[in-house]
Amino acid sequence: MSLQEILLQQLFNGLLVGSFYGLVAIGYTMVYGIIKLLNFAHGDIYMVGAFVGLSVLGIIGATAIGNQWLGIILAMIITMIIVGLLGVLIQRVAYRPMLTAPRLSILITALAVSMILSNSVMISMGAQVRPFRTGLGFDGITIGSAFVTHTQLILIVVSVVLMFILHMFITKTMYGKAMRAIALDHDGCRLMGINVYKIVAVTFLVGSALAAAAGIMAGIFWGTVHFMMGFAIGIKAFTAAVIGGIGSIPGAMLGGILLGLLEAFGTQLVGSQWRDVFAFVILILILIFKPTGLLGKKESERM
Repeated sequence: MSLQEILLQQLFNGLLVGSFYGLVAIGYTMVYGIIKLLNFAHGDIYMVGAFVGLSVLGIIGATAIGNQWLGIILAMIITMIIVGLLGVLIQRVAYRPMLTAPRLSILITALAVSMILSNSVMISMGAQVRPFRTGLGFDGITIGSAFVTHTQLILIVVSVVLMFILHMFITKTMYGKAMRAIALDHDGCRLMGINVYKIVAVTFLVGSALAAAAGIMAGIFWGTVHFMMGFAIGIKAFTAAVIGGIGSIPGAMLGGILLGLLEAFGTQLVGSQWRDVFAFVILILILIFKPTGLLGKKESERM
C-alpha cells in the first residue's frame, strides 16, 4: 500500500470516528454554553442511545421493514426521540434543582447520574459485550489498496446532515436564538420574558438526541455495544469540545473531526496502543498554548 493510499484510508477512518466525537461533543458544549455545566453523564447518554437503538432495531428488524437502511433510519429517529426525552427527564430531576447550587455540587450530581445510567444498563442488559446486528453488507469502494465500505460513507454523510440540521436550528429558529441569548445573559433573558428553564430543557433534548444518534452509528460501525462504551467516548468528546473551544458549537464539530483525524494518523505513526495517549497529549498542548480552544473566546465574569 502506497503512502497516498494509507493517508486516504486513515482520512476516512478519522472522519468517521471524528464525526462520532463531534456529535457527542456538541452536547457537552451546548450544556456548558448555557448553564456552565460539564455534563460528564453525556457519554453514558451515548451508551444508552446505542442500547436503545439495538433494542428498537431488533423490534423493527422482525417486521417487513427489516434491519437494513430503512429500518436503521427509522430506529435512529425513534431512539433520538426516546433518549432526547430521557435527557430532558435527567435535566428536570437532577440538574434543574441544582442550577443555583455551587458548581462543585452540580458537577458531583453529573457524576452520580453517569454512574446511575451505566449501572442501570449493566443490570438490565448484562455486562457482556453484545453484537449490534444489521442487514448491511460489506460492499464498498476500492481506491488502490484503500477500501471504504458504503456503510462508512453513509455514516459520514448522516453525521454531516445532522450537524447541518443543528446549525440551521441554532441560527434560524427562535429556540436557537434563545439558546444563544441565554448563553450570554441569563438574567437579561428572564427580564425579556424568555422561559430559561424551557430553553435549557430543549438544549438537553437536542444534545441527548445527537448523542443517541452517535451511539447507534458507533454500534453499526464497530458491530458491538457495551455498558462501559460511554466512558471512553465521553472523555474523548470532552477533549474534542475543549480543542474546539468549549461553549462553541462550530468548535465542537471542528474539535471532533480534528481529534478523529489526529487519532487516525497518530495511530498510523506511533501504533494503536498509543492512540489514547496521543489524543490527550494533543489536549495538553492545546490547553497550554490555546486555553480557550481553537474557536473559543475569552470570558470575563461580572463582579
